[in-house]
Amino acid sequence: MSQADDYRLSRTVLAVPANRRRHVESAARSTADAVFLDLEDAVPESEKAGALQGAVSALQELDWGSKTVLVRVNAHGSRTLEHEIRTLSPLPRLNSLIVPKAERPAHIEDITRMIGAAEGNARRAPLTVDLLIETALGLVMVDSLAQSSARIAALHLGVGDFAGSIGARSAEIGGSPDAYRQTVAGAAGRYFETPLDLFAYPMMRVLVAARAFGLRAIDGPCGAYRDATLTRAWAEKAAALGFDGKQVIHPSQIEVTRDAFTPSAEDLAFATRVVEAMRQAENEGRGAVAVDGKMIDYANLRMAQRILMLGAAGRH
Repeated sequence: MSQADDYRLSRTVLAVPANRRRHVESAARSTADAVFLDLEDAVPESEKAGALQGAVSALQELDWGSKTVLVRVNAHGSRTLEHEIRTLSPLPRLNSLIVPKAERPAHIEDITRMIGAAEGNARRAPLTVDLLIETALGLVMVDSLAQSSARIAALHLGVGDFAGSIGARSAEIGGSPDAYRQTVAGAAGRYFETPLDLFAYPMMRVLVAARAFGLRAIDGPCGAYRDATLTRAWAEKAAALGFDGKQVIHPSQIEVTRDAFTPSAEDLAFATRVVEAMRQAENEGRGAVAVDGKMIDYANLRMAQRILMLGAAGRH
């Protein structure tokens, strides 16, 4: 099996409330790589039980194709969590549970023990766990969280709750506050302002933890789902940084987000030239070579190989 065959595409992870059957059916028909059925923040307390039943029905009845299907359960300590895990874990079509408000490794250990006791023998592969890092404490503990269980497959950055956790004055989920900017004095009494990115640090922190422990990294959503420009720009930022994908909250965001995480023809062509040039250099006993006027070495080779792997995975 090639690396591309084994790679789970997560360019677009569409979120949908599990209690909204029409929306769930639309998500199943969508072109998203993955869908997560939400039992947590998108579901009012009075509809939690109905949302769980909706998730079960959707997993048993709908055709999900090759999509990765996840369910976001409620946080550790909630009154419904254990019942959710017992109900969902045995379902063969469920790939992963998303654990929100991940903060303490001991909590993740509790949850994975519940999964182990509940999943049974009907599954073809063990149920994995994705951790949603969305509080200040979760970010501080992210390294320990990332290695708290062998079931963990991915880290997600929860941009909305994280901004609230640190007290950021941002009205747009995934965006920086308007006033978060650097102002400097220039010549002749002129002032210059540079907008700053609230999420530069948490994105890098989550990404580094994911890569250090062999996990996928998923960025949080762009809340301005009707704004194609912002959706595209924020997806391109996450893709350029190295994330595997991004949550989306509306089907209209799927195409532009997928495109941002899919290597372009130019990217693939350059990566191919890098791999071929480095192969020739190795045959000649050299560890570096010039490609398109740039000096290329083994670090570039690894980046090129990842681009080619992403391109191959996207064709499956």
